[in-house]
Amino acid sequence: MRTSVVDVGSNTVRLMVADAEGGVPLPVHTAKWRLRLSEQVRPGDPVPEEAVERLVGAVADASRTADRWGASGPLAFATAVVRAAPNRREVLRTVQARTGVPLCTLPGEVEAELTFLAARRWMGWRSGPLALLDIGGGSLEVAFGRGRLPGFVASLPLGAARLTHEFLAGGRAPASPEQVKALRRRVRHQLRDAAAR
Repeated sequence: MRTSVVDVGSNTVRLMVADAEGGVPLPVHTAKWRLRLSEQVRPGDPVPEEAVERLVGAVADASRTADRWGASGPLAFATAVVRAAPNRREVLRTVQARTGVPLCTLPGEVEAELTFLAARRWMGWRSGPLALLDIGGGSLEVAFGRGRLPGFVASLPLGAARLTHEFLAGGRAPASPEQVKALRRRVRHQLRDAAAR
C-alpha cells in the first residue's frame, strides 16, 4: 500500500510518500514547500489571509504530487503555528474546502510522543533511556522514556521563531543584553517546570 503524509510546520510544508508493506514504511518520494508561516504569524495572532492562501497552494501541490506518485490522499497535520492560532478552525476548514485534504492539528504532547517513537526506532532498543528535545519554529517538544513510548512528554511554547518574535524584535536588529537576559529567563523558567514534572 502506498500512502502519503503532509506535515505543515512553522517554516515548511513537507510531503512524504512511502510504501507501507509489512508495517515498515519505505520512503519513495519527499518534497517540501517553504512558507515561513512563523515569520507571518506572531504568537497569539491569527494566521493572515495571505498566509492561508500560500498554505492552501502548498497543500494542493502536495496532494497533486502524492497523487502522481500513486499514493492515497495524504494524511495532513499542522503543528504549532496553526495549532496556536485563534483562527485555527477557519484555516483548517479553508484548506479542506479548497484542496479536498482534511488538515488537522496534532496536540503538542502527541507530536512529542510521535517524534519520540521515530527517534526510538532510529536509535534502537540498545540505546537505553532516551531523552528527546525537538525544537521547532513554534514549540519545543520534550519526551523521555525507557521503552517504545515515552513515560513523559511536554510541549512548551519555546520554538525558535516564537521566541525571536517575542524577545528579539523579530530578529530585525542585534539583540540587546536585556533582551537576551529576558529570553534566557523565560526558557529557564519553562524548562524548570518541565524538569520538575
